[in-house]
Amino acid sequence: MQNLKLKTLTCLILIASLSVSCSKKDASSIGPGHHPNKKSIQIKGSDTMVNLVQAWAENFMAEYPDNLIAVTGGGSGTGLAALLSNTCDIAQSSRKIKDKEIQEAKSKNINPVEFSVALDGLAVTVNTKNPVSELTVDELADIFTGKIKNWKEVGGSDLPIVLLSREVNSGTHVYFKEHVLRKGDSKRQDEFAKSALLMPSSQAIADEITQNPNAIGYYGMGYTSPTQKFLAVGKDKKGPFYLPTIENVKSGNYYISRPLMMYVNGQPEGLIKEFIDFCLSKKGQEIVIQLDFVPNL
Repeated sequence: MQNLKLKTLTCLILIASLSVSCSKKDASSIGPGHHPNKKSIQIKGSDTMVNLVQAWAENFMAEYPDNLIAVTGGGSGTGLAALLSNTCDIAQSSRKIKDKEIQEAKSKNINPVEFSVALDGLAVTVNTKNPVSELTVDELADIFTGKIKNWKEVGGSDLPIVLLSREVNSGTHVYFKEHVLRKGDSKRQDEFAKSALLMPSSQAIADEITQNPNAIGYYGMGYTSPTQKFLAVGKDKKGPFYLPTIENVKSGNYYISRPLMMYVNGQPEGLIKEFIDFCLSKKGQEIVIQLDFVPNL
């Protein structure tokens, strides 16, 4: 009789364990973006957007303190990969999702839905001691591909050019390569010079430029400060040359500008929808301006 009771108890424990295990598996298979009643969301991706999205999150949580929004960087590619693996609710990206990523998403039953939440101009920056104040797109391409190696070739001092770039997983890196090095031509194969130093973040580029009079780099407008000097950019030598300002980005006059996006799996619901709506609201877009990005409105 004792053995029978022990066997019965063991069976009940096993059934309960299987039930809990299946319940957990079902919940995880639903994915982060499909819990309309959840009180927390995970956002990953673009380092350019980290400070902006964090500011949105802090303001949103101040109004709705029962909710938690976690924001991390790592690059646009990292954010989109997390969305495709169902390990984040929102991917923040400073580039468009690629065709191969869309195909991968379909294979995993993920439906990326895009929201343009702000605009950004990529500021090309140098040290404040650098006498160069403007460059054409062709000159920028030649500098970053390594064809131009000395500042004297573009009207500067006789000093070697130190190239700073974001890492390859960065949406900023991809955008600059496609629109400056390759000038929007998908058939071109131009690459950054092998001598380019790949930096882990926009802030790392800004910090290096502050201390290195030979350096040149690029990053979102929101990272510019008086300790660096940003260059005016023209399509050719005739000009005009435009600085990366809100007015020039909104008008389309500044050549190196782009939308900043959020991607979610399917049409957003619940907290995810509320947060995106907040980002696109008048208050949310005022935060965009405060952080030196360009509003979508």
